[in-house]
This record gives sequence, C-alpha cells and structure tokens, in this order.
Amino acid sequence: MKNFVFISPNFPTNYWQFCRELRRNGLRVLGIGDAAYDGLSQELRDSLDEYYKVDSLEDYDAVYRGVAFFIHKYGRISWLESNNEYWLERDARLRSDFRIVSGFQEEDIPRIKYKSKMKEYYAQAGIPAARWHLVEDLEGCRAFIAQVGWPVVVKPDNGVGASDTHKLDNDGELVRFMGERQPGVPYIMEEFVYAEVNSYDAVIGPEGEPVFETGNVTPYSIMDIVNQGDNSIYYIVKDLPEDTRAAGRAAVKSFGVKSRFVHFEFFRLTRDQAGLGKAGEVVALEVNMRPCGGFSPDMMNFANSADVYKIWADMIAYGESRSGTGERAFCAYAGRRDGKAFRYCHEELMERYGDRMRMVGRIPDVLSDAMGNQMYIATFPTKEELDRFYRDVLEPAE
Repeated sequence: MKNFVFISPNFPTNYWQFCRELRRNGLRVLGIGDAAYDGLSQELRDSLDEYYKVDSLEDYDAVYRGVAFFIHKYGRISWLESNNEYWLERDARLRSDFRIVSGFQEEDIPRIKYKSKMKEYYAQAGIPAARWHLVEDLEGCRAFIAQVGWPVVVKPDNGVGASDTHKLDNDGELVRFMGERQPGVPYIMEEFVYAEVNSYDAVIGPEGEPVFETGNVTPYSIMDIVNQGDNSIYYIVKDLPEDTRAAGRAAVKSFGVKSRFVHFEFFRLTRDQAGLGKAGEVVALEVNMRPCGGFSPDMMNFANSADVYKIWADMIAYGESRSGTGERAFCAYAGRRDGKAFRYCHEELMERYGDRMRMVGRIPDVLSDAMGNQMYIATFPTKEELDRFYRDVLEPAE
C-alpha cells in the first residue's frame, strides 16, 4: 500500500475531499496538522488513516518528526503534499530530506516561487511578460520607471496572492513605499499591465500531459480588492479559450510540471500595450503550483459537472483520470464586503437566484481580504445571465 502524507489536511476546509478520494483509491492517507484531532471534521477524520498533531506547522523540526514517525510505522512515503501555496517550500524541503521523489524538490523552488525567476521560463515558452526590476534603491527604481513609465506595481518577489502588492502612480508614492517596505523582503517592480486576469487551471499527469483543464476570469484587480476593500468577483469559464489553453500547456512544459494540480495566471490585455501585445492577447503573470484558492475546486466541479478531487486522486493513484465531465456552465463567485450597503438583501437574492445557487456562506477571516465576507456561488448557462447576477449581487443601495 502506498503512503501519502497530507500536510494541513484541515485547511482549506474543503481539502478533506482530496484525502477522501485518495483513501477510496487505496492509498494510506496520513495527515500532519496543528489542529486538535477532536477539532477535525468528521469527514476528514473518516478520510485519514492516522493524524499526527504538531503545535505549529511553522516548526519544521516538529513536522519532520511527524514524517519520520510515519516512515517508522508504515514504511516508505510515496507522496507528500499540501496543495497549499503557503507550504510549497516546506513540502519541497521535506521531500528532499526524506528522498520522496514524487514532487518538486528544494532545488526547484526558486523557479516556481520567485516571480523574477519565472520570467526565464515564460520566455522559453514563448509567452511575453511584463518588464521587471528587482528593487534595491531609489535610483535603480527611477531608472526602470524612466523606461516603462508610470504606473508600476511592486510586490514581494516570493509572495502569496496579492498580499503586500502596491500600485505606484508617482514619485511621491515610490518614496513612501521605499520608506515603509518590509525590511529584508526582496521586492520586484513591474510595468503596469492593463488587463483582466485569466487563469489556466489543470490537473497534470505523470508525463506532463493535462488530464483535466478549465480556467477562470477575474474582471477586477485582486490588488484593488485587497488594498481597497472592494467586493470580490470571479468566475469559472464555461469553455476554456484556446489561447489560454495553449499558453497554459506551454508553461506546463517549460516549468517541467508533472503530477500536480496547477493554477497559472495570465493577463488578457484590455488595450494595446507596447512590448506586450494587442488588446485581447494573453501575457504571462505568474504560476502557482497548487489548486486555485478558496472554493475554486468546488466551482470547477459545478462548472464542469465533474469531481476534481477525484480526478486529482485518480492521477495520483493511477496516472490518469477515471472520472469524466459533463454539461458545462459558467460558475460565478461573488463575495460581498461587510459594511457595504446593497440594493438587494440576502433574502431577496435567494428568492431571485435560489435555484441557481450552489454554495452560500461566510468566508473565514483568513481568506476574507481577497474573497469578501459573504459569498454566493451560482451557475448559469449564458454570459448574459452571469452578468445580470453580478449586477444584482453587487449593486449598491441608493
């Protein structure tokens, strides 16, 4: 029996379904987390063969001892994974230390985590990317801005999501940022791209070929959603555009991805931009070697009449998907921000769209910066119905 160590199986809260499907496929599923066993959901407890609690997942030595305990008790570990951006580096280090070869190793981390390192692999894939500069001093930043113009975007070179990402419109904002940036954190500065974000989301098999593909569109800037406290919207596409598919597959090949769930983000230009392309074309943003965050896996299921938890677990167990897809639809996410007044209250929305709703509920505080506080997930057969739903959910009160 193959042993699979799942790091932090209780968060995000929907990840227990990965564990369930692994166990159904005959793997021994061993969890390591910092939540008390009694605090785990019954579904997760039923999906694990054993659970090892640590006081903190930030304590590498404690997690290391957990893996060592499982090896002593059950033998060789075939897989170790969290499917979580925050733990990618930790996962790779553990694989390297325990010689678990089925996944990225510690030496692979720079090209999949550092935004500056990603640029080389985009170039190899033939995908244009924004010009960039590693932030060191004011003079260097000003010289870069003299080439690309205002505005520019600055963010940690190794960051998660849109956290600590800033749009700078003038020299005064640049000076302020340089004085307030986190000490010791490497930042990357990029030319501003006028675009919406389109993603390539896929389960990639052991030979680097996709076994499932979809994508999403984020019409609003995640940076603005986080920094300005805006409402949050994005949707899973009904049909993946061919240019997104082609760019995603090229990036998979360039980055050497195998046996992973991936979320690759691209800009789709909203206007012609010198050095990047024409309006409507696809430009590189960043790669994420894990599923899209939050409830996106569930949304992929709703949009594709599929079960991506099973598709991923089948890929792990058999090297292929043994689960099909069905009728497709748009799947919309709308996250309302607490403190904002809306034209339609919750009850009115449910009366209008109750038959289209797939999930409704509160967002955990740790995710609310990017996703809002009150979520609505619904499916629609047409883009017109999708747009009407967004208008009704987000229209402010008069």
